[in-house]
Amino acid sequence: QVQLVESGGGLVQAGGSLRLSCAASERSFSTYAMGWFRQAPGKEREFVAAISRSAGSTDYADFVKGRFTISRDNAENTVYLQMNSLKPEDTAVYYCAARATLWGNTYYRRVSEYEYWGQGTQVTVSS
Repeated sequence: QVQLVESGGGLVQAGGSLRLSCAASERSFSTYAMGWFRQAPGKEREFVAAISRSAGSTDYADFVKGRFTISRDNAENTVYLQMNSLKPEDTAVYYCAARATLWGNTYYRRVSEYEYWGQGTQVTVSS
């Protein structure tokens, strides 16, 4: 059972930056592909970014390309989401997710493909 704990959310003005972190309890963190999702009030949870277990492959939703960067530190069991040029429409609860995989360069975009989820961290962007 992997426990994921997100941190780094908060209130920021439009155009600002935040860095989210997700710490995993699992010692074999490097065997998990990781993802970030978000959910705004009244909306479904949506894909934001994903990274393979080896960090060799990444993927982003179109609406964050060029603004957000996902990375991971397998030695620290942590995945990050650097968010720049934030917009009010980025306001949501952000969740990290983990999925065990044998494939080093595979990432996943669907909610149903992930096994473990954190509790979420609120990001609010004011205009």
